[in-house]
Amino acid sequence: MKQLILSLALMGLASTANATCFADYKAKMDNPLRLHYGVIELPDSACSVGAAASNIAGRLTGGWQLLEVMSVFDEAGLDSRRERAGQYYLRF
Repeated sequence: MKQLILSLALMGLASTANATCFADYKAKMDNPLRLHYGVIELPDSACSVGAAASNIAGRLTGGWQLLEVMSVFDEAGLDSRRERAGQYYLRF
């Protein structure tokens, strides 16, 4: 029985350690002014709003500039943001 409990506890820790992290953000491009809302996958080391900002800013390409990291969330929050992000859903 102890082995079963230990095995279940280890499995729970493993699934928590493998949780995927995402953020939603706003970005802009000048001349002409364009804005977009996007969703991006983050490494575990950037799974906070503060850490996500520098990670996202470094990954945006094509003249896009990060305006704001709105939130950081796990896979459970993906579906509710997919339609709103449109072409910027997991793009960068």
